[in-house]
Amino acid sequence: MTATVEGTPPKIVLDSISGVALAAAAANVVMQLSRLPIGHGVAESTVDSGRVDRHPLKRARTTLSYIAVAMLGTETEREAMRREVNRAHRHVRAKEPVAYNAFDRELQLWVAACLYVGIEMIYTTLYGRPSPDQAADLYRHGARFGTTLQVTEDMWPPDRDAFEDYWRAGLSKIEMDDVTRGYLRDLAGMRFLPAPVHWTFGRFHRFLTLGFLPEPFRDELGLPWTPRDQARFDRFVRVLAAGNRALPRPAREFPFNLYLRDVRRRIRTGRPIV
Repeated sequence: MTATVEGTPPKIVLDSISGVALAAAAANVVMQLSRLPIGHGVAESTVDSGRVDRHPLKRARTTLSYIAVAMLGTETEREAMRREVNRAHRHVRAKEPVAYNAFDRELQLWVAACLYVGIEMIYTTLYGRPSPDQAADLYRHGARFGTTLQVTEDMWPPDRDAFEDYWRAGLSKIEMDDVTRGYLRDLAGMRFLPAPVHWTFGRFHRFLTLGFLPEPFRDELGLPWTPRDQARFDRFVRVLAAGNRALPRPAREFPFNLYLRDVRRRIRTGRPIV
């Protein structure tokens, strides 16, 4: 494995935390919500403060802060994030029409797995396939997506091969109904945002979302994707990767570095993190 300074994430982790991930953010949300209980739990949540359709900027700050702390934060910072997210999740539960509890560890594991697949995808998009040692470093660190909440270390598959078995089994459980499919299509088209925004950027945002989605999720979402679309998307990500390599590290890490500093300031001053 790659040797690192105590407390410093492996280089592959630092390289995977890139602002380019924002282009794939909605695709990752679709992946997470493709399990019916999670999709219903979010789409029909009565906790308005955490809904992306009601408070998109606040929800974006919470999600990006969580990723930054989970991947780059100290154990103390991760514990603070865990307490704050637990407080918000305490009210996120439902019995009908689909049972859901935000503290369900198995469902949290699925969300963590989707986040891990997301950063692995971003790294591969930007730098190509990692070496076996790099991949092992990224995978081991990726467990923090789950352990920053209720997922225990032993729940995270022990190695990348075991994770692949878990992931394939998880793909067989993805399911959307009219409620979740409609919610996620609106997300892809930015229909939660003011009309001028989704009229101007919604089509392109849907293109990015579908491009970054693995095929089983795209099929379940039920939106068209052609070979011509794929060719356009491949050209786009090549340009994106070249632009990312030309940036200095602080610019590549924006806005995750900004949100990590914000979390640390909030902890120091006793303000809520989420």
